[in-house]
Amino acid sequence: MAKNLILWMIIAGVLLMVFSNINQETNPDEIYYSEFINEVRSRGVRYVEIAGVEIVGIRSDNSQFRTRIPLIGDDQLIDELLEYGVDIKADEPKKRSIWSDLLVASFPILIIIALFFFFMRQMQGGGAGGKGGPMSFGKSKAKLLGEDQIKITFADVAGVDEAKADVQELVEFLREPDKFQRLGGRIPRGILMIGQPGTGKTLLARAIAGEAKVPFFSISGSDFVEMFVGVGASRVRDMFEQAKKQAPCIIFIDEIDAVGRHRGAGLGGGDDELEQTLNQLLVEMDGFEANDGVIVMAATNRPDVLDPALLRPGRFDRQVVVSLPDIRGREQILKVHMRKVPIDDDVKANVIARGTPGFSGADLANLVNESALIAARGSLRLVTMDEFEKAKDKIMMGAERKSMVMSEKEKLNTAYHEAGHAIVGRLVPEHDPVYKVSIIPRGRALGITMFLPVEDRYSLSKQHILSSICSLYGGRVAEEITLGKDGVTTGASNDIQRATEMARNMVTKWGLSEELGPVLYSEEEGEIFLGKSVAMQPKTVSVDTATAIDKEVRRIIDACYKRAKELLESNRELLEAMKDAWMEYETIDADQIDDIMSGKKPRLPADWSDNSNNDSGGSKVKKKKDKDEIDSSSKIGGPASEH
Repeated sequence: MAKNLILWMIIAGVLLMVFSNINQETNPDEIYYSEFINEVRSRGVRYVEIAGVEIVGIRSDNSQFRTRIPLIGDDQLIDELLEYGVDIKADEPKKRSIWSDLLVASFPILIIIALFFFFMRQMQGGGAGGKGGPMSFGKSKAKLLGEDQIKITFADVAGVDEAKADVQELVEFLREPDKFQRLGGRIPRGILMIGQPGTGKTLLARAIAGEAKVPFFSISGSDFVEMFVGVGASRVRDMFEQAKKQAPCIIFIDEIDAVGRHRGAGLGGGDDELEQTLNQLLVEMDGFEANDGVIVMAATNRPDVLDPALLRPGRFDRQVVVSLPDIRGREQILKVHMRKVPIDDDVKANVIARGTPGFSGADLANLVNESALIAARGSLRLVTMDEFEKAKDKIMMGAERKSMVMSEKEKLNTAYHEAGHAIVGRLVPEHDPVYKVSIIPRGRALGITMFLPVEDRYSLSKQHILSSICSLYGGRVAEEITLGKDGVTTGASNDIQRATEMARNMVTKWGLSEELGPVLYSEEEGEIFLGKSVAMQPKTVSVDTATAIDKEVRRIIDACYKRAKELLESNRELLEAMKDAWMEYETIDADQIDDIMSGKKPRLPADWSDNSNNDSGGSKVKKKKDKDEIDSSSKIGGPASEH
């Protein structure tokens, strides 16, 4: 675009020079006609040239002048000039050439034509490297990364060993195809990576390209779809044409569910833009014309909405599941991200990994980054374990709302509420141990009770679910016991929602109800635009069955509520002791909870110390925390922020 602009500026400069040359002429002094007559009579004029009404003359001192004859004329002028000895020359009035007149008249039209061609060239993609113009809709938006531009390798990908093993062969295919072709093997045409958000699907694809040292085309599924019908299909064709020129290469389509949804799901029939784009993608991947050396990799976290024709072998030969990392994988991921951060010797990746079950690779990267930011705010040179603990609390419980001022009554109610969660959670069987409880407002909650799973859980027992429902209602029951039925607050709204959902899933999905048996009574009701057929009807149940489901859900909830109430009423002294501890310390950990549950006075928190041996009052002074603790993967919120 800059090149074209400079060219047009040069043309405009040349035209201005031409006009200046055409109009350039000697400009003698302009004088009044009366002054001219006086100079003639005083014999100061030697020569005049008359052209129409214009008079150009030369004085006796050889200076030039110009004047004009008045419109009314001067019949005595010639006689007077002859009388005073002035040489006279009469010419026709000067006229510009026809070419000059034509050029002047056509100049605005030429400017308009030049601007028209300039904008047409831009619209056709003539500027900025031939892309980006409004008329380049059908051009692919895929970004090409050369083999030297990708620095990521398998060493930068951790925690997904199974997925790395599945794609390792692909790198060997690209490096040494003859090794496999000797035995009749062919390179996979497509690999679909499936996993939750943040598990590292895109990172794994870049690592494959970095290891194989081949060109890498990257594009998002939403880049194919436009408001004009046929644009997506044109972009698919253009992308594969570019890829064939760079073969062997990799095409990576991120979030392919944006373009690969079930066909027949829309109301526009088979002519809508989305279906045409998908049809073209299917043909390019495995159609009549082969695409040797072009490997398509795609990533999605919604495999249920993809069209079956897209998932069949020959298009996506392999489906690689990129799952959440286990404890060993989390430790490896933390070590990868810790390379970029100055870490203190007290930081132990295995301890942090043990306290972050359910974290994805992106979550762990965010944890390390938050720890570094907290250390930077404290002007520290190294990131210690204390910063990692603060970062985990911030990510899992929310940032502390230090500006929020709570009344003593509100704090007392919150302390009772969280004490109910903690006590019931400790007394019911198969429940995750209580790790930390805080009545400091965080996020949208006025209090948080955190539970620490001993190990990663992949399935839940019936007893564990019932115990979780009991602990969820512990806060509401504690309010009822201490404040009375009319004094309970809205703080348990989220607890009630989660408990009800768990109880209903027990009955309708998990088959854990003896009354209704192991039968599925509900299905995920997807919308049409999510890929479900218009003709597909959601599964329904009879009125009697729906009534039985509601009664069974209510029976489970009532039983758990009653169990939580019995536990708290029989341990009222523990409820009061735990409440007093929170009112004093605001946050207590597992060791202090153990002291209270065993009937002892809770020890000082790890960040408190007795600063005086002689002071009977035992004044407490804050000191820096320095401990290796394990964080929690589950939490129960106290009174909601709207409470």
